[in-house]
Amino acid sequence: MLKAVRVEQREIAIGKTLNEVDVTKPFDTGLEYGCPARGTWNIAHIGFLVPECHEVFVCAANCLRGVVLTAAEMGTIGQFSTVTIKENNVLDGNMEELLIDGITSIIEKLKTKPKAVLVYTSCIHHFMAVDLGLCYKTLRKRFPKIKFTDCYMNPIMRKSGITPDELMRRQLYTLIDKTDKKDNGINILGNNYPTDETSDLIRLIRKSKFKLRDITYCKKFSEYNDMGKSKINIAYLPVAKKGLDFISRKLDQEALYLPLSYDSEVIKKNMTLLAEKIGVDISKFDFKEEEAMAALRDAKKVIGNTAIAIDYTFTTAPFSLVKLLLDNGFNVKKIFTDSIGEVDIFNEIKEKYAGRDIKVYPTVNVSMRVNERGQKEKYLALGQKAAYFTDTNYFVNEVEGGGHYGFDSIRILAKNMIDAYKKEKDASNLIQKKGLGCGCQL
Repeated sequence: MLKAVRVEQREIAIGKTLNEVDVTKPFDTGLEYGCPARGTWNIAHIGFLVPECHEVFVCAANCLRGVVLTAAEMGTIGQFSTVTIKENNVLDGNMEELLIDGITSIIEKLKTKPKAVLVYTSCIHHFMAVDLGLCYKTLRKRFPKIKFTDCYMNPIMRKSGITPDELMRRQLYTLIDKTDKKDNGINILGNNYPTDETSDLIRLIRKSKFKLRDITYCKKFSEYNDMGKSKINIAYLPVAKKGLDFISRKLDQEALYLPLSYDSEVIKKNMTLLAEKIGVDISKFDFKEEEAMAALRDAKKVIGNTAIAIDYTFTTAPFSLVKLLLDNGFNVKKIFTDSIGEVDIFNEIKEKYAGRDIKVYPTVNVSMRVNERGQKEKYLALGQKAAYFTDTNYFVNEVEGGGHYGFDSIRILAKNMIDAYKKEKDASNLIQKKGLGCGCQL
């Protein structure tokens, strides 16, 4: 006889004040909610940054729906193929044969052979202990002029070890050949967007004798492969750090992590470290700090005490940004994030602004599906999820920092906040589009 099992309800951590948030515990209630803000890039978007490539997803039909729609929306169906795993493949144990023969058939039918093939396997390959090493070895032998790399669509990896996003940004560069013939090159790794030419980072590199390389610049596979010639690799997004370390070891290059920040001292520290590596006299470098802070003061005059909401997809340093805005008099009221990555900064904000009514919300909590919708107070949102959860059309439509860096990012932020405050956008339409600003090399 079956017995009923009582499942205890976990505390729903919604709308907690800064003082109530325990940074040692993730905002996790088991069942998750995904709001309809889709501007962040997925693994298919990121893979298409490799020029002259072809993507092949090998998984069950229900898993393919999202990535097929991604390829269709991007106009990259010609660079995208699928191999569908069915029940009989699992029962017959021919998973290796299916992968090898399926990809072979795809390549043979392509009119123009790709320079590289990105193969995305799924969690079932790991459950079934598929010999992926044998699969790739066989494919490389059959198609010696094509490079293959292993990518993964594996949701079971989300909560432990290297995340799918971190893994994708690592595997993105594994096709690059190692070479002993190094030049004065600097690679920027892990970005979906090119870093602004007006940023402190790019201006400093341009003042040196180093050649700048970035996958977002590459139109041909040969240009992408030339990244192996560079001496230094730079990353500034947290999601790219593991890939930075891995690829730098693999290609015998120096790794330099210069984390994105809105703190003046951190920005100057990062640029000073870079200047020492590339031989630029930092004392003669114009950071344009005062210009950036003046722009922020101008934004405060326009925006006044309007309530501001920020979400973690807007920038990879959300609490650094929150601190900048609070320190400059902005009325930050809501923060939407599923983890506290900047613990020291969070604790500093918590102590300094203990009396402020600032609340933190997890975006994945199931109760967020009805939270805050339809409120009357005007909000200026930074990020798509913040716009959705505060039900506002006044928002800055960016994800992942938008390619901004240093004091220049503060100047651009101030300008964009003014524009967003003055002009309504069609949020319901804009935030449903996948991969904001995504392009591919056709």
